[in-house]
Amino acid sequence: MTENMSNKTKGRPGSTNNKSNTIRSILFFIIILCFVFLIINNNAYNHNAKTEVPISEVIQRANDPDGNISKITVTGNTLDITLKGEEKPTETSRKDSSGTLYDQGLKNFCDGLEKDELIKCQESYPTIEYVEEFDFWGIVLEIALTVFPIIAIVIFFIWMMRQANAANNQSMSFGKSRARLYGPDKKKVTFKDVAGNESAKQDLTEIVDFLKNPKKYEKLGAKIPRGVLLAGDPGTGKTLMARAVAGEANVPFFSISGSEFAEMFVGVGASRVRDLFSKAKKNAPSIIFIDEIDAVAHKRDARGGAGREDEQTLNQILVEMDGFDNDSGVIVMAATNRVDMLDKALLRPGRFDRHVNVTLPERKDRLEILKVHFKGKPVEENVDLEALAKKTAGSSGADLANIANEAAITAAREGHKAISNKDLTEAFERVAIGPERKSKVMNDKERKITAYHEAGHAVVGHVLPDSDPVHKVTIIPRGQTGGVTWFLPPEDRSYKNIYELKDILARAMGGRIAEKIIFGKDAITTGASSDLKNVAELAKSMIIEEGMGDSTRNIVFPNEATGYYTITTGKPYSEKTAELIDAEVKKLADEAAKRAEDVLKANKAVLDKLAEELLAHETLEESELEPLLKPAKLPESAKLYK
Repeated sequence: MTENMSNKTKGRPGSTNNKSNTIRSILFFIIILCFVFLIINNNAYNHNAKTEVPISEVIQRANDPDGNISKITVTGNTLDITLKGEEKPTETSRKDSSGTLYDQGLKNFCDGLEKDELIKCQESYPTIEYVEEFDFWGIVLEIALTVFPIIAIVIFFIWMMRQANAANNQSMSFGKSRARLYGPDKKKVTFKDVAGNESAKQDLTEIVDFLKNPKKYEKLGAKIPRGVLLAGDPGTGKTLMARAVAGEANVPFFSISGSEFAEMFVGVGASRVRDLFSKAKKNAPSIIFIDEIDAVAHKRDARGGAGREDEQTLNQILVEMDGFDNDSGVIVMAATNRVDMLDKALLRPGRFDRHVNVTLPERKDRLEILKVHFKGKPVEENVDLEALAKKTAGSSGADLANIANEAAITAAREGHKAISNKDLTEAFERVAIGPERKSKVMNDKERKITAYHEAGHAVVGHVLPDSDPVHKVTIIPRGQTGGVTWFLPPEDRSYKNIYELKDILARAMGGRIAEKIIFGKDAITTGASSDLKNVAELAKSMIIEEGMGDSTRNIVFPNEATGYYTITTGKPYSEKTAELIDAEVKKLADEAAKRAEDVLKANKAVLDKLAEELLAHETLEESELEPLLKPAKLPESAKLYK
């Protein structure tokens, strides 16, 4: 296949046309040059070497009928004398500077004669011809004025023809697929280049085996899957997985984004789909990969409009996938992070037979991903990638790649020869929260408020039994925050129970409650706005999506993206239900505030001590926090289960 593709490249018509155009241009300029030289030679041939004669002698011989001169050619100040019986000038002379002698002795010697005498005089005396003086640059200018307009017209017509051809080619290619082909000659990606997601790789390994050994499955009556849908969060490596499948199977890989099918003209997307599948069939076995397929595969009943361009494109994809022959050798792979938005007809068996979930990496997978991204980067021997993998729970492969890159940038900025643990920490915090805003200057009062605010989060989070451990506290502004308190889980968890979620709500309220206790209930600031927003969102999610309300236990309400809106509330539930949800959300928030207040009042000495240390050092790590928080106790009133 590689040889066939290279032969097509060598024999493409465009290269032949370019060669022909070059040859024609060279010939054209050669003809022009020959024309110029002919004119120059034609004007200059009379200026060969001749015998020079004084002007006085010329006048004397011209006035004498026996002077043997038959013709005098005057060119400016030069006289060329042709003798009787000769065809070309053999003598030359120059007029004097005044020209007086020439005018009197040569110009007027036959004037005033009668007709018969004039004819006799002209027969006896030489013929005089006046020729303009030879001017090389004048001749060049004359040639230029004659030839250049012709050249300009020719160039204009050639340009017009090329523009017409380009417009024709563009109109002809408007409905062509814009898919990029990654053939065997491109850089190959295999499963070795993909760290983590072992379950997804296992599912895709079977697809590779189908492409490599189709007869193995045909003997047992198995049919090759027509489509594989990769679903997962952004940055989890869905596109990389698809390229790895093509690399492992060593087949052509056509990659295109769903948005590249769409155009303002109806029917163009469908035409590009037909062209893409036609190319894939010609290069079979091959893989078609459609990234972000939800751009053209929305639910048709949800959007309406049978004549929409995206619906025609979707219909064409459905037809093409249904029209595959079993032995076509073409597999369609698609990626999306919004499976709920896809049309059901696309997801049925026979089109996308296999659904592969590309999940966020677990801790061991994150460690392997970090090793891949730090490979080739100089790192110090004591760099702890495992600790970084522990910190980055919930991060995607793209996030980890970004952290590795930021660590290298930080090391270079600080002038380090290798990446250190400090560089890793700074990179992680920069990606997670934002860069330190060292230029932001806080006065003493603001620093004290921030210290007590962050200390409130830390004390409440440390005391509550189902909260994650406190990892770090800082009052140095980062991103949009005035300070940060990190809580890192000891291990990755797939589920959270109601007690863990309520502890998260309580520790989020710890900052606002600490300000209230220390500075008075009327002295609270805007520093807790993001905390209160997070509390409201989490509490609403617990009620609507998780069924964790006291009066709405085991009831889940439709969300605003997929539910049917009511006329009265503008939400997918009634007014009475909306009031019930609001009451449950407020109840959770009030409970969280009450628990945080009970904890902080019972441990005010610990709160004061921690705030003092933050004011003194600005940042406290986990090892420094442990002895400060150790005396804190959980009061009975803050316990959820007794």
